[in-house]
Amino acid sequence: MRMVFEHRGEHGSQWAAIQSIAGKIGCKAETLRLWVRRHERDHGLRPGVTTAEQDRIKQLERENRELRQANEILRKASAYFAQAELDRRFKP
Repeated sequence: MRMVFEHRGEHGSQWAAIQSIAGKIGCKAETLRLWVRRHERDHGLRPGVTTAEQDRIKQLERENRELRQANEILRKASAYFAQAELDRRFKP
C-alpha cells in the first residue's frame, strides 16, 4: 500500500499505480486495490466503516444472536414450567 501512495504521482491514476505495483509484487490488482481502500478507510482518507468498526459490529451481532437464543430457551422453559404448574394445580 505504501508503494501505491508513494508512486501515485508517476501514474495517471491510482488504479494505474495499483496495476503497475501489483504486477511487480506478484499479486492481483483487485486484491491490492481492496487493501488500499481498507487502508484509506482505516486512516480516515475515505468514508466508510473501518476494520475496527467492522470487527465490533461482528462481535455485537454475535452477542445479539447468543442473547436471542438464550431468551428463546428461557421463554420455552418458562412456558414449560408454567404448564407443569397448571397441570399440578388442576390435577383431580
